[in-house]
Amino acid sequence: MKEIVVISGKGGTGKTSITASIAYLGGKDIVVADCDVDAADMHLLMQPDFEKSEDFYSGEIAEINQDECIKCGKCKDVCRFNAIPIINKQYTINSLNCEGCGYCARICPANAITMIEQNVGKVHISNTKAGNIMVHAELGIGADNSGKLVAKVKKEAKLLAEKTNKEFIVIDGSPGVGCPVVSSLSGADFVILVTEPTVAGLHDLERVYQLVKKFNIKAGCIINKADLNGNVAKEIEEFLKKENVANIANLPYDETFTKAMTVGQTIVEYGESNLKNIVIESWDKIKELVTN
Repeated sequence: MKEIVVISGKGGTGKTSITASIAYLGGKDIVVADCDVDAADMHLLMQPDFEKSEDFYSGEIAEINQDECIKCGKCKDVCRFNAIPIINKQYTINSLNCEGCGYCARICPANAITMIEQNVGKVHISNTKAGNIMVHAELGIGADNSGKLVAKVKKEAKLLAEKTNKEFIVIDGSPGVGCPVVSSLSGADFVILVTEPTVAGLHDLERVYQLVKKFNIKAGCIINKADLNGNVAKEIEEFLKKENVANIANLPYDETFTKAMTVGQTIVEYGESNLKNIVIESWDKIKELVTN
């Protein structure tokens, strides 16, 4: 079983649309995981049925028992996050400011403060229109610990892939180089970098690839809308060659891509187009790169 992670240095490169197309082509041979938990939207194209869902708990938040609080103010004095305001002459917890460090609970002389585990999101296991299993999640508004939620999604996807003897896990990672991306890359066998021919696209590609190199993971790249700026596309190709990263495909700009999305379809199921054929060829090339 091989783990394929699709990431991008910046948002808006077409990463999720390309991942969904790969997931559709992979069909029953793969397990799909949407690890872009901060802005999960792969479900819009894969039409999962949300067969199983469970709450995800991670991190803690302070809670003050007003019946036991002696209003000494020590908790407010030690809090460095301004998370304990006084409201109606009572010490309270601002849930958005509280970092869950637990220092207030430690120093409370009346033991009036308890640290409560937080429900920060949900994890779903679904069947999709492509005939595969999809593990996906949603992080609560303003919630932290997205890296841990990504790890949970990946763990569930791996268990399902092993149980059903699937050849590949295809993971839609987050853009950028933050904690969720690091969590997505952990244990991966191959990385697909999706970029676009802009100055920002090139710079962010260089930055995210430095992270991939730290993990020593083999990588390939798809340049989306490659024909919109030939000069920058050429710079990207030169960078890939220098770093020994496979140039999987240069996708031309095609409005069909957007038209497919507006009706909830991937490009590979939306009629016939040159772009569809290139994406199909790209999936074949990716499988060859991963298995070899």
